[in-house]
Amino acid sequence: MKLCGGLYRKNMNILQILPSLDIGGVETGVVDLAKYLILNGHKAVVVSSGGRLVKELDNLGARHYTLPVHRKNVFNIIKMAREVRDIIREENIDLLHARSRVPAWIAFFASKAAKRPLVTTAHGYYSKHPASEVMGWGRLVIVASNVMARHMVHDFGVPHTRIRFVPRGVDLARFKFRPLTERRSGEFTVGMVSRITPLKGHPDFLKAMSVLSRNIPHLKVIIAGGVPKGKEKYLEELELLTRRLGLSRTVEFIGVQENVPALLENMDALVLATVTQEAFGRSIIEAQAAGVPVVATRVGGVVDIIEDGVNGILCNPEDPKDMSQGVLRIYRDKALAERLSCSGRKNVEERFTLDRMAADTVKIYEEAMRQLNILVIKISSVGDCILSMPSLAALRSAYPSCQRAPGMPGDEWHNAGRISSPALRGGLNKEASIKVLVGLAARDVFNNCPYIDDRIVCDFKGKDKSLSGIWRLGAILRKENLDMVVDLQNNKTSHLLAFLSLANLRYGYDNKKWSFFLNKKVRDDNIPIDPIEHQARTLKEMGISGIKKALELFPSEDDDRWARDFLKSNWAKPGQPIVGIHLRASAKWLTKNWPIDYIAQLCDRLAIRNIRTVVTGTKDDIVAAGSLLKRTKSKPILACGKTSILGLAALMKYLSVFVTPDSAPMHMASAMGTPVIGLFGPTDPKRHFVPSGKSVAIVKGLDCAPCYSPHCLVNFKCMKKIGVDEVLDAVEKVLKK
Repeated sequence: MKLCGGLYRKNMNILQILPSLDIGGVETGVVDLAKYLILNGHKAVVVSSGGRLVKELDNLGARHYTLPVHRKNVFNIIKMAREVRDIIREENIDLLHARSRVPAWIAFFASKAAKRPLVTTAHGYYSKHPASEVMGWGRLVIVASNVMARHMVHDFGVPHTRIRFVPRGVDLARFKFRPLTERRSGEFTVGMVSRITPLKGHPDFLKAMSVLSRNIPHLKVIIAGGVPKGKEKYLEELELLTRRLGLSRTVEFIGVQENVPALLENMDALVLATVTQEAFGRSIIEAQAAGVPVVATRVGGVVDIIEDGVNGILCNPEDPKDMSQGVLRIYRDKALAERLSCSGRKNVEERFTLDRMAADTVKIYEEAMRQLNILVIKISSVGDCILSMPSLAALRSAYPSCQRAPGMPGDEWHNAGRISSPALRGGLNKEASIKVLVGLAARDVFNNCPYIDDRIVCDFKGKDKSLSGIWRLGAILRKENLDMVVDLQNNKTSHLLAFLSLANLRYGYDNKKWSFFLNKKVRDDNIPIDPIEHQARTLKEMGISGIKKALELFPSEDDDRWARDFLKSNWAKPGQPIVGIHLRASAKWLTKNWPIDYIAQLCDRLAIRNIRTVVTGTKDDIVAAGSLLKRTKSKPILACGKTSILGLAALMKYLSVFVTPDSAPMHMASAMGTPVIGLFGPTDPKRHFVPSGKSVAIVKGLDCAPCYSPHCLVNFKCMKKIGVDEVLDAVEKVLKK
């Protein structure tokens, strides 16, 4: 065990996966990180298709598996996912780190199969294509520059809270700093070190060198870098351009160079000529480490490394003249060249060392391993969402919240990934991001809720009602990289969405409603238990017990101010008892409604006792409220259609008692601590009523009840049998208490 950040952690077994291990920035970074892991007591495993650096890995003591993980073939990806899954189990891997798109697809499915966390590093500025989306599916996504952070957020929808900033690093022990005065000879050598691909801007570089050849005697130009498969013709075009520009004796293509430090020792300037958004620019920091002044195009992550005129010179992309002027300044102004050389080295020492890169990466591994992404599905309705609060509270108690990076606009991405972990609470020793999938109509129930990190809103009456909408919603859930789904809705759609999320663990009831999509099932005994206890059985399957049967809502100060102003504007006197009466359960469930004549009588009889009444309801109840007013003498306060969900909750706080059929406001009043008189007919209070010390459920035990039908064949007898005297007596008893 090692002490890290105040917490004991075990040594980790890390698997990195990338297309190949030939010479390159990504490949070198993999080897450097493997070296750091081994030196710090961890196990380093690498999967690739092989290459020049495998031998170096072997010498370090890392394990390498040679597999064709570079092939862009669906069947190969499926096969390799199985192979990598087996490696995970054999090597007891704790975490996978994917560094390229095809390997990331393989790692994603393998990590799901083996139930291990996945971290991705976005090394390139990817085209906005479905094949690239997987680079944002890691539990945490590492980027090396601000431009890559914005790219992953804006183009691939990665939440900024999952972005971690880790710039590349170089091993300063390999790059010996030598002042320019010790290096100068009769020749002035300009180099370019990069893959031979069109994105790197070689034609612009050659044209700039053509300009320089007329201003710098004894100019020597070195172009180092390998030619990717399929780019051989591009190299031929560059060689032809070299001859046309009359640079055959000046420019030398030297291919792949394994000893980059030795190559840089004899350079007077290095040029990066990239024409597209460069994700970082490793050759820049390698040159700065060696004390070589740099001229680079003003693209992508380059601007995170170079401060123009301080530790390098920036030029416009695809502008050979501007590029040549930058190199010419270095040639002519020896003081500037010396200043750029020293500042460049200092820049690397302070920001881009190998140890810093590796240490920050290991911190991210630790964060990813102790973090869980949990989704709770509670799509509808408002009342059911309120009833989920005790479950959410229990989940949050078991899984404390992950500390978040602060909001990171602009260039403040550098703060990400440097977060200290809070002390772990509860017995499960995991932190979690808890989100709720909720329907559009009920989303405001979770406003200000301290038990969740965010909501994902769906609309099954609109954009999500079709199969394509459900599939699209599943894609959104997959981007959340979920470890666990807790299905509190337990219907066909919710079970299907749990499966489409590809979460490792999917909890819910085995209720024959497509519950085969779940892999952690609770037996549905179909016994009459209250809704909180029903949900508690799912949480018990997760190892969470002791759920508190207390409902909660979290209206804001603005909601509370509205409630006070509403009562004041309706001449409610301070200290005067106020009884709330909910007009209707819903337009659909007419069988739940108490007769409107009974409500009118109750309002008038309460008024005789100097008790004000507030009638609540939705906009759909305004016509019924008008009918109620015509039947009363007391003129109750009408709040129908005037409240938001949490505005109504705030109003409940000022009521002495609340009379309601089985409805969402019944749970709302309980959540706000207001005594409830619940009127039940077609539904069973044992399943839907949350009892408290002052609340009362009134129900008539008819042979046909509970029928759970919105239609009635016996003239709503169950609700009509609940008399006004009985309800009035219950109200008075509560008021006396």
